[in-house]
Amino acid sequence: MSTAPARANDPIRWCLLLALGFGALGAIRLTIPAAPYFDEIHYLPAARNLLSAASFSNQEHPMLGKEIMALSIALLGDNPLGWRLPSLLAGMLAIYGFMRAVWFATRTRFATLATGILLASGFLLFVQARIALLDIFMLAFFALALWQAAGAVRQPERGRWRLALAGIALGLSMAAKWNVVPLAPLFGLAFLAWRLRASGWRFAFSHRGAPVPGITLAEAFLWLGIVPLAVYCLTYFPAWFLPNALSADYGLIAQHQKMIAMQEGVIGEHPYESHWYQWMLNLRPIWYLWEPVDGVQRGVLLLGNPLTMLLGLPALLWCGWAGITQRRRDALAVVVLYTVSLGFWIVAAKPVQFYYHYALPGCLLLVALALALDSLWRQGQRWVPLGVLTLSCALFAWFYPILSAAALEGPDSFAKWMWLDSWR
Repeated sequence: MSTAPARANDPIRWCLLLALGFGALGAIRLTIPAAPYFDEIHYLPAARNLLSAASFSNQEHPMLGKEIMALSIALLGDNPLGWRLPSLLAGMLAIYGFMRAVWFATRTRFATLATGILLASGFLLFVQARIALLDIFMLAFFALALWQAAGAVRQPERGRWRLALAGIALGLSMAAKWNVVPLAPLFGLAFLAWRLRASGWRFAFSHRGAPVPGITLAEAFLWLGIVPLAVYCLTYFPAWFLPNALSADYGLIAQHQKMIAMQEGVIGEHPYESHWYQWMLNLRPIWYLWEPVDGVQRGVLLLGNPLTMLLGLPALLWCGWAGITQRRRDALAVVVLYTVSLGFWIVAAKPVQFYYHYALPGCLLLVALALALDSLWRQGQRWVPLGVLTLSCALFAWFYPILSAAALEGPDSFAKWMWLDSWR
């Protein structure tokens, strides 16, 4: 009798430990500063207004992130822990979700764990998980959608409920922030292309073949098309009860027309505005905080890891090459997701853009790097992947004081971390 095929051991416990470790590091000084800082000054008042049903403020963004903040304030109080704990939990979900997505896509332990290490030490996810902004919720739910979609392909016997969860997560991700909207249709389009290749002219009605046997194209459209839109719309339900929000005369469509106009409105120059090519080269970070707090100088800098943000670019090219020549669907998917998420900001009509818009492409870039390092690992060139992961963690440790609002020596102490003049 033939022996059962060898199966890689699922590193699910390591994934959980990495997410918990990320959360433990992020919890240090989470409540510092005790006052709102950076764009918390916009989102926290909006959350309070939702909680008191006073008004619908900060209308240029969807509602979900502010609803989550309002719920946390109701449960934990209107204090720094109540403001920022949801972001930290979302950051933990994001790192765990990306790892699980990579596991189901690749079935390789090294790529999965490398994804978690690179994301945890990549600066962007860490800083966003420690501040009450909307981006981290968008990232968390998008990672959940990737995880469930990859799981549906890998485990078709659970495909139906996984696709349903993927659709719900997509809707929640869009409802947190619009950055993910260009990526949402790719899930359904990928299903369509895959089924077309597997079933030929019968693709429209066949329930056989890849990517998820047993699921027809119509059902996939339900889970990946209709459900995300329905979930997105449902997040606006509280707005019907606010005095200056939705009504019979000023409905959801009119509200979105107003939101688009507000997003595209010219707000003048900003000292931290930047462009997509500067994001790719890690040239224009943002100081979220640089001021005396509790009698000492503190800072929070949104910057990408100087090593992995640059190494991710050739890794992305390798993923494109592997996707075409080796038919690596996982590598090709990362390239497509990165290209669309960054390309959106190249063509977007938003006049002033910032480095935090690179949070989603930046996370996908680190996934590409994890896949490239995994290829070297399987070829026996293990010192390179181990060296990259070690240096990434070392840089995270070096920059940790200005990522986590640690007490610093004085107002000029930031200079030792300013490797480029554009970082100042």
